[in-house]
Amino acid sequence: METFSVGVIYKHRFEPAKQEAHKLVKWLQGKGLNVFSEEMGPSGQKEEPYDNPELLPVNDLKWIIVLGGDGTLLGASRKYGRHGIPILGVNLGGLGFLTCIPIDKLYSSLDMILNNSLDIEERLMLETKVTRNNREIYKFQTLNDVVINKGPLARIIELDVLINNEFLTTFRSDGLIISTPTGSTGYNLSAGGPILYPTISNVILTPICPFTLTNRPIILPDTVVISVMMLKESEEKVSLTFDGQVGFDILEGDNILVYRSDSNIKLFKSPDQTYYEILRKKMKWGGATYSKDADK
Repeated sequence: METFSVGVIYKHRFEPAKQEAHKLVKWLQGKGLNVFSEEMGPSGQKEEPYDNPELLPVNDLKWIIVLGGDGTLLGASRKYGRHGIPILGVNLGGLGFLTCIPIDKLYSSLDMILNNSLDIEERLMLETKVTRNNREIYKFQTLNDVVINKGPLARIIELDVLINNEFLTTFRSDGLIISTPTGSTGYNLSAGGPILYPTISNVILTPICPFTLTNRPIILPDTVVISVMMLKESEEKVSLTFDGQVGFDILEGDNILVYRSDSNIKLFKSPDQTYYEILRKKMKWGGATYSKDADK
């Protein structure tokens, strides 16, 4: 068997993930593979793009296994996704849209990967650039969404939105969600946005509780550049967050540019469930009434 290196990432301070990681490392080493592991720590509000040191040797890894929940995989995707290393998400958490491999299917899935029989799909990521006083102060990649959101007080915020430098509208709302198809089942869905198949090439713009009820979610091509600017200073903090995990406060006049990243993330597909089965199960849409034998 070919000798190569793989990475194992597991959820921070989560004992079941730590135990499974140790067991997995031994199994992989028993297959003659070089294994590097990393505990994925909690995301801090001031996490900087690419400044968080990469503990795994990305130039040597053939694939990465993530043990945890969707949050752990999102953290791993921000850190390593841009390198194009295929990631296998193993669910030890709750919902598990991204970590679609249950723990009891881990080793059978790994056997399929070793036999080159487990499919990989690519999903788009977003890149966000923030400029202040004509100076770039922030750049970040995300897999799920970019969210502009106000604090807990009742006042709304006003956001000018341009698409490819063409004025779209001024959203007066609690905030704005810019989502990938992968993130469409997250905050976007809670705010009334549509579900998109995760591999299509679109971006969703969804206002959060808009003052004007005719402001509805918009599906845009992934070729656009979305520009957002807060019109006037809010009496409370307005935050820009990435994947619901990291971010910082924005100020009046900050220009936020969101566009498709040059990097796609590669995820191993579930060998047992289609996306529609995962969607039906996770969304609890009820049992299927259609029988595959009905047409026979």
